[in-house]
Amino acid sequence: MSTAMNFGSKSFKPRPPDKGAFPLDHFGECSAFKERFMECLRDSGYESGACRQRAMAYLECRMERQLMANEPLEKLGFKDLIDEKSEAKPEKS
Repeated sequence: MSTAMNFGSKSFKPRPPDKGAFPLDHFGECSAFKERFMECLRDSGYESGACRQRAMAYLECRMERQLMANEPLEKLGFKDLIDEKSEAKPEKS
């Protein structure tokens, strides 16, 4: 039978996923942000769009504490919220 598996023919090199997996927050550094986000989800009937500000704050906390790779928030889907923040700030002359 020629279909025998030969495990030594190819070497598999695992690599981490590009996005979607990051270290757990073992010390609870961002748990307050997570709880506020989860509370918002429960209050809004699990409508995630209503809680985007809190989601952004949670991700910022994780990035600041190296619990995930630093990414521009625009790439994470928060460009509109960042634009709103910058428009709300009065310009200094």
